Amino acid sequence: MTELRRVGILGGTFDPIHTAHLIIAEAAYDAFQLDEVLLMPSGHSYFKDSRVQKVQPPEIRYAIVCEAAADNPHFTPSDFELRRSGNTYTSETLRALRVQHPENHYFFIMGADSVRDILKWKDPEVIFANCTLLAALREDGIPTEEFLREVERLRTDYGADIHTLEIPAIGISSTDIRNRVKSGRTIHYLVPDRVERYIMESGIYRV
Repeated sequence: MTELRRVGILGGTFDPIHTAHLIIAEAAYDAFQLDEVLLMPSGHSYFKDSRVQKVQPPEIRYAIVCEAAADNPHFTPSDFELRRSGNTYTSETLRALRVQHPENHYFFIMGADSVRDILKWKDPEVIFANCTLLAALREDGIPTEEFLREVERLRTDYGADIHTLEIPAIGISSTDIRNRVKSGRTIHYLVPDRVERYIMESGIYRV
């Protein structure tokens, strides 16, 4: 029997993707012997449409992800959600990926705080049925005991396959990066060099 490929998925608005995202993806790749990690910008970000500074168009966010992944052979940019019309949901993405790529076993990488809220997501049982969840637990994140109780509940009640991915606390956020660019401050080392160059040359986030 052919062994399934182990494919990680790190999704997000990625406006822009930054070094902390890449550290999480690399940690998952290393800790769970993944074959590759898909860096997948989210589609229609309806939950962020009220932001004063609107989310950058999909083609720009995807281009930035491509720059970020260029120097790492096991990172693969994915426009899977960007090509889907309407609102995008993790459950629908995972179900569609499993149908299109039955040779893959997917590991969905998420923050530990999202595990606490996952039952509020659309069709969480579909998520549990179609992937292994890797919950990135930071030292400065939610209390470990609270997190472990929720993990055990999801395993027992829903048969969820959840593992903890320990990562260092890294105080980098996309919001801070956008604000820094707007105010003319440096973003060096907060994003890969190629991403910094793309942002500076394209002029995004300046207004």
